[in-house]
Amino acid sequence: MEATAHARYVRISPRKVDQILMLVRGKSVAHALATLRLVTKGARPLVEKTLMSAMANAGRSQDPAGWYIARAWVGGGPVMKRMRAHAMGRGATIRHRTTHMTIILNDLPAARPIKKTKENR
Repeated sequence: MEATAHARYVRISPRKVDQILMLVRGKSVAHALATLRLVTKGARPLVEKTLMSAMANAGRSQDPAGWYIARAWVGGGPVMKRMRAHAMGRGATIRHRTTHMTIILNDLPAARPIKKTKENR
């Protein structure tokens, strides 16, 4: 079963968010939340909030130990362009970037029982 959460049009650069997502991709949700508590970057609250939203979207089984981050990606949203005074009467463009982020959780597969054969008895 999958659970998805999106954060769209967030006013932070996609590059900054991707640095945090690289730390938690492929990890269990419990381990990812523990890792995020130690991160001091500005994008941490956004990733943590989206991860908690995905857990809430998972439904009744909200035990973080039973889920892992299957996929997480970030993309650029629309760019707000502003002008700032520059040298010699010219204008310089300032680009305020926005972010679209998606986190997909998947439940951990149940451990298969090992079949007893003659070799492993």
